[in-house]
Amino acid sequence: MEKVYINGLGSISAQNTFDNSEFLNRVEFYTENVIPAIDVNYKAFISPAAARRMAKGIKMGIAASRTALEEANLENVDAIITGTGMGCVRDSEKFLSAILDNDEQYLTPTPFIQSTHNTVGGQIALDIGCKGYNFTYVHGSVSFESALLDALLQIKTHESHSILIGGVDELAPHTIEIHKAVNHIKSEVVEASKLLENKTKGAVFSEGANFFVVSNEKSETSYAEVVDVKLINTLQTDELNTELNTFLEEQNLSIQDLSAVILGCNGDVEFDGFYDVLAENSLKDTPQLYYKHLSGEFHTASSFAFWLAAGVLKSQTIPEAVVLKGGIPSEIKYILLYNQYRGQNHSFNLLKSC
Repeated sequence: MEKVYINGLGSISAQNTFDNSEFLNRVEFYTENVIPAIDVNYKAFISPAAARRMAKGIKMGIAASRTALEEANLENVDAIITGTGMGCVRDSEKFLSAILDNDEQYLTPTPFIQSTHNTVGGQIALDIGCKGYNFTYVHGSVSFESALLDALLQIKTHESHSILIGGVDELAPHTIEIHKAVNHIKSEVVEASKLLENKTKGAVFSEGANFFVVSNEKSETSYAEVVDVKLINTLQTDELNTELNTFLEEQNLSIQDLSAVILGCNGDVEFDGFYDVLAENSLKDTPQLYYKHLSGEFHTASSFAFWLAAGVLKSQTIPEAVVLKGGIPSEIKYILLYNQYRGQNHSFNLLKSC
C-alpha cells in the first residue's frame, strides 16, 4: 500500500509556531486558564475587507493552510479534510444573541452563514480554488484524527494524491463561561510550567489551527511518514496497555521500537489517570513528552501534538519544554501519540522518520 508523508505544515497556536524556520525556540509559559492563540499577520493572506467579516477560526485556518501549501510547494490539492470540535462558535453565539436581543427580528444572516462547522474548509477551498472532495469531521476530541484517517484511506486506495488536512477550534465568551460553570476549565490560576502538579479538576483552555499537506510522494520538504491512526470511543484503564500493544503489533512493532511517546495530559485530576496507566506500565522506559501546557486544551489540540511530532522527527531534536520524563534518544525513528478527553475518544497515532 501507498506510504503517506507530511510534506508541509502550518500552525497557529498559543505559542510562536507560525514561523516554520523555528521550532519552539521561544516558549510562552502562561498563568491564565483561558489562552487565546497568538494572532499573525492575516493581511498577508486575506484582504482586510474580507477579514472583517471572518471569525478568528476562519482566519487561522486560511493562514495555516496557505503556509502548509507553500512549504509543500503546492498551489492546490486533490482534497481538503478538516476536523473541528465546535466550528465557528463565535458566530454561532453572535447569531443566537441577536435572536434574543432583537426579539427574532432584523437579523443579520452573515453570522448564521459563517457559523456552520464546514465554513473553514469551504473558505480554504474558495481561497485556493479547490473543487475537489471537501469534508469536515465534527467528532469531539477525535475530529482531527477522523480527518487524518479519511486522508490515509484515500491516499492508500489511490483516490487522492495530495490532501490538505487540519484541525481548528476557536474560543468564544459564552462557551467559556459554560465550561467554567461545569468545571471543565480550572477555577484557579495555574502556572503552565507546573500544570501537571496542579491536582485539581478541569484544564487550561485555548484555541488554534494546525494544517498539514499529506501525500503519497516523499519530497525535499517531507517531515515524517504517517504510519497509522486508531480511534476508540470508550476504554477502561485496564484495557489501555492491551490496546496499545495490539496497535503496535499490527505494524509489526513493539514498545521497544518507540523513540518517544507524546501524551495529551492536561492537568485534570479526574482523567489524567489514563495517561498514568501507560506511563507507569508499558511506556515506563520510553521517553515521554507532553504539550498541553503549551497549547492548552481544545477539541483539536491533538493536531498540535501532530505538528510537534512532525517537527521532532524532521529536526531529530526534542525541545526541552516538552520533555516530561526520560532522556533524549540519539536517533528518533518512531513517535507514538496518545490522546483522550475526559475519558472518551481515545486515539493512537504513529509517525515515522523519513
